[in-house]
Amino acid sequence: MADKPSVLFVCVHNAGRSQMAAAWLTRLAGDRVEVRSAGSAPGDQVNPAAVEAMAEVGIDISTETPKVLTVDAVRESDVCITMGCGDTCPVFPGKRYLDWKLDDPAGQGVEAVRPIRDEIKNLVEGLIAEIAPPTPGATA
Repeated sequence: MADKPSVLFVCVHNAGRSQMAAAWLTRLAGDRVEVRSAGSAPGDQVNPAAVEAMAEVGIDISTETPKVLTVDAVRESDVCITMGCGDTCPVFPGKRYLDWKLDDPAGQGVEAVRPIRDEIKNLVEGLIAEIAPPTPGATA
């Protein structure tokens, strides 16, 4: 893995889970990790309930847009994480592939999205501890 690991989050529409995961990783790891997200069939916009749920914890994803999953995005990432949606990524040697089993927030209200948001935060914190722990003596 490079000095600065890169992570790609993938879900079908790149409108909920993968957007929240990318936002959490960006917030919690800062510039220690390169972050991408994409979808196999990107939606038109980020799920409004996901935007609202993330805004509640001080993270603005309202200007994000769903992006299409490309072979290059996978090739350029050290870790590829699918979000329990059955999506598959092109497989390249030396990459780490994970599947996080998460409920789909599509069509759900913010009340249903909050626990998904919180579960994603916990998973992201575990990922950071593995791939980009804080430098000793640095503040996280």
